Amino acid sequence: MHQQPTPPSTAGERPPWSGHEPFPTAGARPGTPAAATDPPSPSSADPRPSPVTRGSRPSLTNTRPRRPATAPTPRTPPAGRPAPELPPTHTALICVALPGLVVSGELGQLTGQGLDGFYRGGRRLLSRCQIRVAGREPLPVQARMSGADSARFVGTLRSSPAVGPDPDVVVERTRHAHGTERITLRNAALRPLRLPVEVALGTDLAELATIAAGTATPELLATVHDSGLRWATAEAAACVTADPPPADALASAGLLRWELDLPPAGTVTVELRVRPEGTGPLRPAGHAATSPLAPARAAGDDPRVAPLLHSAVADLRALLLRDPAHPSDTYLAAGAPWRCGLAPAEALAAARMTLPLGTRLAAGTLRALARTQLRGPGPQAGMIPGPRRDAGPHLPPSCSGTEATLLFPVLLAEARRWGLPDQQTEELLPAAERCLTWLRTTVGDSTYLTDPHPAGPARCETQAHAHRAALIGADLLDAYGRPGATELHQWAQSLRTAFQADFWVEDPGGGRPAAALAPDGRPVPHLAATAVHLLDTGLLGGGRPATGLLDKVHTEHLARLLGTPAMDAGWGLRGLGAKEAGHNPFGHRTGAVRVHETALAVAGLAAAGYEKEAAGLLKGLLEAAEHFGHRLPEMFAGAQRSAGTAPLPHPAACRPAATAAASVILLLTALAGIRPDVPARTVTLRPMRSAPLGELGLSGLRVAGAPFAVRINRLGLAMVEEAADGLQLGT
Repeated sequence: MHQQPTPPSTAGERPPWSGHEPFPTAGARPGTPAAATDPPSPSSADPRPSPVTRGSRPSLTNTRPRRPATAPTPRTPPAGRPAPELPPTHTALICVALPGLVVSGELGQLTGQGLDGFYRGGRRLLSRCQIRVAGREPLPVQARMSGADSARFVGTLRSSPAVGPDPDVVVERTRHAHGTERITLRNAALRPLRLPVEVALGTDLAELATIAAGTATPELLATVHDSGLRWATAEAAACVTADPPPADALASAGLLRWELDLPPAGTVTVELRVRPEGTGPLRPAGHAATSPLAPARAAGDDPRVAPLLHSAVADLRALLLRDPAHPSDTYLAAGAPWRCGLAPAEALAAARMTLPLGTRLAAGTLRALARTQLRGPGPQAGMIPGPRRDAGPHLPPSCSGTEATLLFPVLLAEARRWGLPDQQTEELLPAAERCLTWLRTTVGDSTYLTDPHPAGPARCETQAHAHRAALIGADLLDAYGRPGATELHQWAQSLRTAFQADFWVEDPGGGRPAAALAPDGRPVPHLAATAVHLLDTGLLGGGRPATGLLDKVHTEHLARLLGTPAMDAGWGLRGLGAKEAGHNPFGHRTGAVRVHETALAVAGLAAAGYEKEAAGLLKGLLEAAEHFGHRLPEMFAGAQRSAGTAPLPHPAACRPAATAAASVILLLTALAGIRPDVPARTVTLRPMRSAPLGELGLSGLRVAGAPFAVRINRLGLAMVEEAADGLQLGT
């Protein structure tokens, strides 16, 4: 991690814990990452190097999250040894059908380099798959994704130099994340061809975390197995079988050979199947017949919305995982290729944004995480464990478990508004109550919810999450006659009063919200995209948003700031303002455009009535999505947009990513302003009156468990076209 410049403090001197040095914990040496005091979630692995994950070896398998006994101390590379370079992902074609994954280069051949390979449960089953026809590699002419779980590669060659410059053999490869590769040869010549075909195979059976750490492992020696080859270690075994069976199989060279006869205009296909030994075909949780996500569709004046929504739903389905101990419960992995396990905060945030596609995903996510909730006694009782997250150069790493714990009751309450049945809500209510009890216990007699480290900062976004959880949670408790709502309302009111006085940093431009309060109470004044969480206040009954931490004047100032070139890169919202110390357009939290935060800004600004700023961010993100083939990554560089440019990809971004794909659902439903209250049998529509994308129709959504469709015309008026029986339009 590069060291970043230290921001000036409000007093003109450097705060003792600012800059690149994380806030120290007991026993930590200055300048080294402190151990997390909140237990990390063991299945939320992200092998990308960071101040808190470098050197660790997380699990990327589809395993049930378990409550850890203690928090591991992260390891850092020895002094003088640079962190390993991550294999880049920005040019890779990543096919996902979890727990299956296949990563390919643009040329189609799997070379065994970088991330190339077929994976199952975080282990690389096949790293090399290279084709030669008549002793030559086909010339690549096209590589493209044909679905969230598949890619198609086309190559050509000339069967003989005597035929002239035109190729007469086409080689098409269709690669699927569930573990198959179909190789089809087409003869375009006027004569029959007899072509020798060789496929060179190899693997190291390495774990993805090992590959990401740059630890090279040699290929294993193959053995002939059935109609293909097999590789094994003490921990795992994999095999590749072929149909039709090869004429020759050479284990020492890892080669399968065929002699294929192609008549004029004829085709021949060879199918390779990659499997862990002893397992059957992969059955992804996101299969259309069993997916918890409704098949939403979009149509309208803007031709980009239809493919964008289609890709988003497909990516969300591809990222679905089942809890092995409770197969009916599904949740979203954070993203591929790095984070193919459960990351609690991201899973909850994505499930919340996908509520318009039904409540089944929310219910499964909540049940899976309720089983990981820490039980008492102790100060962490009620927490949803989560790993620590890099927060940039100005603040120490944060604990995503805090965010997850505060999101849990909000998701449950809002899922009820969208139609989660009462029985399921009541079953999950005790876990939500424990989250709210943790919040009140942790705050105690204080006003702010600070980091769980000794004398930690009070982050702006944490106060926003906590305030929303208190109000939405109190509403949920009241609905079921549970105690505690009054205390939550009272604390939320005191937090709101104090926040407006302490967190607003005055300046000649009207001021800004501080990113945090230091332990001594001084504001950390840099402008960051985390401020958008102040606009996300949550949904109450009757289609009403909850009260936010900012008053009307401060909300207007924040809206104007988010619309300035310092924050709006032209493609979306920068993570850190361009004029702030430490700004880096490629920084995870220091300048890159994070799709989730941009979508929250659009939805929050639209709900608050600042449609001009919302429309600017929305249109920029849609144009960026077009450059990414309508498949948004989790983040991309926050370089300023100018004429003739395209957004710069981040070489380590997940794509697909759960929050990025779910953000598309939030963006489009925010245009319609859909606010259901199923317990009251109403749905309120608050569309953007400016209709920034013209006419828009959304169908295949779910409200109250039934199909829901809405259309917004060019005048910004909305009309329900399909809804559950008895559902009334609110006012």
